[in-house]
Amino acid sequence: MGQHRRALRTTAVGAVSVSLVAGTVLALAPSAQAAAAAVRYVDIAGDGGTVLKANVVTPAVADGTRRYPLIVLPTSWGFPQVEYLAQARRLADSGYVVLSYNVRGFWQSGGEIDVAGPRDVADASEVIDWALANTPADAAHIGMAGVSYGAGISVLAAAHDPRVRAVASLSGWGDLIDSIYSGRTQHLQAAAVLDTVGTVTGRQSAESREVFSAFYSGDLSKEKDLVAWGKKRSPSTYADQLNRNGAAVMLAGSWGDTIFPPNQSAALYEKLSGPKRMEFRPGDHATAELPGLFGLPNDVWTDTRRWFDHYLRGVDNGVDREQPVRLTSRTGGGYEGYPDWKSVNATRRKLALAGSTTIHTNVDSGADGGIVFLSSILDQVARLPPVTSIPLLPRRWAAVWQSEKYATAQRVRGTALLHTTVTPTAESGTLVAYLYDVGPLGLAKLVGNAPYTFHARTPGKPFGLDLELGSTAYDVPAGHRLALVVDTVDPLYKEHNPSGARLTFSSPADDPSYVSVPLREQ
Repeated sequence: MGQHRRALRTTAVGAVSVSLVAGTVLALAPSAQAAAAAVRYVDIAGDGGTVLKANVVTPAVADGTRRYPLIVLPTSWGFPQVEYLAQARRLADSGYVVLSYNVRGFWQSGGEIDVAGPRDVADASEVIDWALANTPADAAHIGMAGVSYGAGISVLAAAHDPRVRAVASLSGWGDLIDSIYSGRTQHLQAAAVLDTVGTVTGRQSAESREVFSAFYSGDLSKEKDLVAWGKKRSPSTYADQLNRNGAAVMLAGSWGDTIFPPNQSAALYEKLSGPKRMEFRPGDHATAELPGLFGLPNDVWTDTRRWFDHYLRGVDNGVDREQPVRLTSRTGGGYEGYPDWKSVNATRRKLALAGSTTIHTNVDSGADGGIVFLSSILDQVARLPPVTSIPLLPRRWAAVWQSEKYATAQRVRGTALLHTTVTPTAESGTLVAYLYDVGPLGLAKLVGNAPYTFHARTPGKPFGLDLELGSTAYDVPAGHRLALVVDTVDPLYKEHNPSGARLTFSSPADDPSYVSVPLREQ
């Protein structure tokens, strides 16, 4: 296990380096900005008196008598308190008091990492109290926003503190467990990134250390506790409180987010009944909004400012009249608007998975989801997702089904659903399903994927499987076809296949197997 964990951490080094370099560069941001707004660095007593390092940016015209809307920005996982200074100055120039603070357990703030737990939520309320007492902030117009970790804390705070009237969650999560443990499968590379960054830039609590250890080991006796720990830190758990409080919630994410995939954010969005908006773009975790942290033009931050301008300042900018679900295809084009997430998935076609196919486990067939961060960034900037050759996939280790060629271009929008019957030769196992866009020569580009792990099954006894693949927006060219591939090993995930095990996929006459794809002609 020790060697395994060290290998995982080595995998995460590149991502950690990106975070640290970004933090270092961002630390220089104040000297590169115009001195329009006043910045001061302060210490704030958080929950239990824990010192939180913070900075406050106020409008340059603040005269001590006028009150301004307040925006609170908790930092991202592993980032220093200067992370948001470029955007904070812009917001202050627009008439906001902006307070950014380093969350507990990281950098110079005190305490230990709580992983968006009760102490982090309490800290957010203490920060608001401090801002109302020490800045020209207006208690009736309070918003919160953040990237990644700061996004999750912001939504959780809005659920627990009714003073928060608007939230912008950028690359946040709806369900923490469904993010890194979907299909009862550990997302190893994603967890390794979080673990390593937390170790390098912060101080992990005994509880969080124990959680990561249990997660890596796959100890089923601790699964119930792990799920309970994650649910306490998931905004979806508090959707009813969010609705009662009435905060306007904006969720923005990326199709290829390998830390917090889009499915669980869409599920949270569907639970919300108040003012809401959801945006998905190409990219990986936080890559869509990262340029904005350097002060570069960025549509994610532009929409965030528009959201706050309307719901905190009352500006009639039309954001409330636009289609609330906005998507950009991974293969190019502008924004598409939809009235809700259900409409995105409305048009479906089924690809039949006929026959009976048996595959052996423990070997990577060559179909996989890529490398955390790197693969989705390549997809974002060069439209180069993970690829494989369908004709060359070894059928001993991969089950393959293909559609007919499409005469016209097709649009995949939403979430593909796999339904099949599995017969294992062992009581535990892992499989990974992939949906591919296959070109004329058999070269296939990844459209979406998802893992699934089972335990306590009776060997030789079939069971039904329903699995959501990763939500996406992808355009399939004319003359191409779709393929579903299933194998048992992927570097992104922990596998639970005993040596020599096999899986059989069948399609009973009374319960045929299929993959349902949200597909429509372009």
